Amino acid sequence: MRSAIRRLGRLEVRTLRNFWRELPLKPQGIVIVLAGFLPMIAIVAMGPAVPTLIAHFANDPDARAQVPALIGAPGLTMAILAPFSGLLIDRFGRRRLVLLATALYTIFGTAPLFLDTLDQIYTSRLLLGISEAGILTVVNTLIADYWDDKGRKNWLFLQSLVGPLFAGVIALIVGEVSTLQWNGVFFIYFAAIPVWAAMFVWLFEPENADVEEPAARQEEPAARKAVPLGAFPWGSAALTAFVTFIAAMLYYVFIINGALVFAEVGVTEPDRYAQMIFVPQIFFLMGAVLFRILANRSYPLQLGVFFALLGAGLAAIGLADTPTAMAAGVVVQQIAAGMAVPTLLSWTQSKFDFGQRGRGMGIWTAAFFLAQSQSPRLVHILDQSTGSMKNAFLTAGIVGIVVGVIGLMIALSLRKPRQSNA
Repeated sequence: MRSAIRRLGRLEVRTLRNFWRELPLKPQGIVIVLAGFLPMIAIVAMGPAVPTLIAHFANDPDARAQVPALIGAPGLTMAILAPFSGLLIDRFGRRRLVLLATALYTIFGTAPLFLDTLDQIYTSRLLLGISEAGILTVVNTLIADYWDDKGRKNWLFLQSLVGPLFAGVIALIVGEVSTLQWNGVFFIYFAAIPVWAAMFVWLFEPENADVEEPAARQEEPAARKAVPLGAFPWGSAALTAFVTFIAAMLYYVFIINGALVFAEVGVTEPDRYAQMIFVPQIFFLMGAVLFRILANRSYPLQLGVFFALLGAGLAAIGLADTPTAMAAGVVVQQIAAGMAVPTLLSWTQSKFDFGQRGRGMGIWTAAFFLAQSQSPRLVHILDQSTGSMKNAFLTAGIVGIVVGVIGLMIALSLRKPRQSNA
């Protein structure tokens, strides 16, 4: 038995080594993974610091409302400006814009260290969203520029795996610095400086051509001329934006309202809530693995599985009568959450060629973060109209299941003609 376990362990290590060895453009991939996490800090880092900031501004009667609003402020700006970032990317190129956006990210992110009022901090957070729109749009565009389909999915898979690790490390750091200084959370934005340096060294302007084979060139090619603005596939852009908007609306239901729905089954203490969701959240990694398993299947199938799992998880949470049953629903929801971003991104990236990709990813970013800002409103409306947060989750879950079934039916209809022609 022990020898079998050892053999299995050696096989897994060998598989991981081969996977890593076959990845092209490793320095660029690592930089892009790190850069892609910078916009997420706006949500991950601010959460643990909210009580400290509210306590500091205790004399401000609006503090309890304004401090949580600091979390979503960058997302609001991103939703508005991301399409314009995409236009700039296609017109002037990738590298210069991401370097400028990352430099501004450091300035706007750390600005609250030198500000004294909530209004000033809120303004700096809106400005931070401008830089985040540029960073995220360029990063998602470069993933499609640097690698072929297989390479894109491999790097998206890795990004999904390391994301939770980064989030945990950030949360620990923020928890410590917030005890030392009321605005200590904003020191975390200095992390962009080494990322900017790595971008300057390793990121290069991609050539004006779509990648057909795995990228193997490590050196920066000659400067690319500005990409002409040709006919843009507005139909594909509208479809990906619509599906992404629905997906993100459902994706954020638990992230934003998880504590409220658990309170309806008796979990009212923050520490007990954290304990109840700790193990289920680990299943996020299984979602990333499931994405990689399905990566070579049709996009309708991938999207159908994602929506069906997300809907089933939310519905199970809504139907649960005990904390344990609700935690089981969170397991399913987290598997779907692990699939969410890589599935939506890889599908969207497949819809646009090189000269259109910046605008396409800008529209995708806008749809995703617009949904982030509107998801709490949707859940509030459902809560009020259905009578409870559990019923709101159940309603959202049913929507997800219906969309998932539609996706699976489309996948099945596309498969039948192939079988009949075989």
